[in-house]
Amino acid sequence: MMAVRIEQIRRSLREQGALPCHEERILRSWTRALPLDSGPVRPENYFPLSIRTALPGLAAQLAGLARVRTEHAGDDGSARLLVELGDGQAVESVLLPRDGVCVSTQVGCAVGCTFCMTGREGLLRQLGSAEIVAQVVLARARRRVRKVAFMGMGEPAHNMDNVLEAIDLLGTAANIAHKNLVFSTVGDRRVFERLPQGRVKPALALSLHSTRAELRAQLLPKAPRIDPAELVALAETYARATGYPIQYQWTLLEGINDGDDELDGIVRLLAGKYAVMNFIPCNEVEEGAYRRPSQERTLAMSLHLYRHGILAKLRQSAGQDIDGGCGQLRARSIAQAA
Repeated sequence: MMAVRIEQIRRSLREQGALPCHEERILRSWTRALPLDSGPVRPENYFPLSIRTALPGLAAQLAGLARVRTEHAGDDGSARLLVELGDGQAVESVLLPRDGVCVSTQVGCAVGCTFCMTGREGLLRQLGSAEIVAQVVLARARRRVRKVAFMGMGEPAHNMDNVLEAIDLLGTAANIAHKNLVFSTVGDRRVFERLPQGRVKPALALSLHSTRAELRAQLLPKAPRIDPAELVALAETYARATGYPIQYQWTLLEGINDGDDELDGIVRLLAGKYAVMNFIPCNEVEEGAYRRPSQERTLAMSLHLYRHGILAKLRQSAGQDIDGGCGQLRARSIAQAA
């Protein structure tokens, strides 16, 4: 199956005789999980007959982009969704506490982070921009969504055109604040070139995980080889241009990147920067080689950064209580099918 893009939907509507105002009303209704003919004016007084005739078929097409195969509620108010795409492939979305959703941008991932289950099978295919937005629509059909994080399966920078097309629609028709659209990446120079060019400029989350280039290369074996200091400099330029702080992501791995040397490195790189450090204890899996640091160590690390003027937050990967960390639901589904 070819990934479905928003531009294909727009083109189909135009071929049916839709004017720009009709096109925008339909897309606005879809992204808000409303019937496609919703609006203040009755459909028969607004849409031409050709569009009214085409709407049921379009609604079925959009509903077929993504459907919830299984849903797993967490004790923290989150819910992990295993989402089946039109070709039978599956990705994961997470309904987050406080009106957020985390969506996937690829089936699998090519970066191969050693602590991430998603990357173990490599990249299977890209998601189209419409498939990315469809995950937000599924979430909005269940609860209010005011924030979208592109932090699920996949590396958004490897699917740039589709992700940016989805961000553009979500920041306009879907009425989501630009600062609440969070583009998460391991770091790619194309990100710093392309994101400033869009009319919707998302917030940026940068997966750092180590201040040492050689360790970072081991943990993120297929990420671009950019020195952490250069990554921070590029990110700081974007932060100052947009007015949003960079959210640095740091998966905590006991005995690997939780030492005092790394703390010194973080202070050296982020002191005085427009930045937030998010510490995320790793998801422990049975066959995994990594363990989380103790809570005492994690709190001590956060306190150390606070004392040096760096805002640090402790994040829990949603769904850990149900073994639903990113990639785990899909992996279990594949194993059960086998």
